[in-house]
Amino acid sequence: MSKLPKEYKFLDLSDYGRPPARWIANALKKTAITPVHITMVFILAGIIAIAFILNEHFWSAAIFLIIKSILDAADGELARVKQTPSYIGRYFDSVSDIILNFFIFTTICYINEGSWLLMFCAFCAMQLQGTLYNYYYVIFRNKFNGDKTSRVFEHQAPTAMPGEKQRNVNQWFWMYNLCYSLFDKAIYQMDKKAEDSDHFPKWFMTAVSTFGLGFQLLIISIMLCAGWVKYIIPFFIIYSMLIFVFILLRKGINSGRMGNYVD
Repeated sequence: MSKLPKEYKFLDLSDYGRPPARWIANALKKTAITPVHITMVFILAGIIAIAFILNEHFWSAAIFLIIKSILDAADGELARVKQTPSYIGRYFDSVSDIILNFFIFTTICYINEGSWLLMFCAFCAMQLQGTLYNYYYVIFRNKFNGDKTSRVFEHQAPTAMPGEKQRNVNQWFWMYNLCYSLFDKAIYQMDKKAEDSDHFPKWFMTAVSTFGLGFQLLIISIMLCAGWVKYIIPFFIIYSMLIFVFILLRKGINSGRMGNYVD
């Protein structure tokens, strides 16, 4: 099961891990392994990658960052093939991502003896990039009959799905909001009318997908392998300037100046 109907699919550059993730999900469909188990394994892969960065084994770190990206897709795929959507699983996945991202940047800063202020700015820039992509992608999915486990606005805890306890959903929602609410509010303030948009061209969604976590980790992996470790933090700060470019593009598209959804 896909997040989007076939006719609305676009080339998602951050989703290169989807094919192996589907293979993993199908292989585990009839086992007792759950999506939460896969999330735990991707956390382990992220921790191993961080350990390799700390010890300056950059090629090994890059491999485990890619493995982490694949497993990050596999937990959701397994939930879909087993037909066990879960708010707890989604929040657990998202909270794990942001914590790992923070420690990846912390480790890169530490080995470079860099500025902790710049590190924090780069981390926030990375999160804002991902938030913009997720903001547009969730709107896109909701408009075109895609997967609705994610919501455009996370104002209150959702009603627990079958098999979940509402108390647990509430707790994970609180943790999710603690991690993401400031980034969500910042992006919303930059583009309040995005939810009213009628047109999200495929080329536009593909361009914005370069802000997806999978693509961000791919960039980090490439820079690690190329020996450009000291440039990772400044790169993500500069790269965040594209946030304003994409917002202006989105507004231009929906003001009628730049075509419509049909490619």
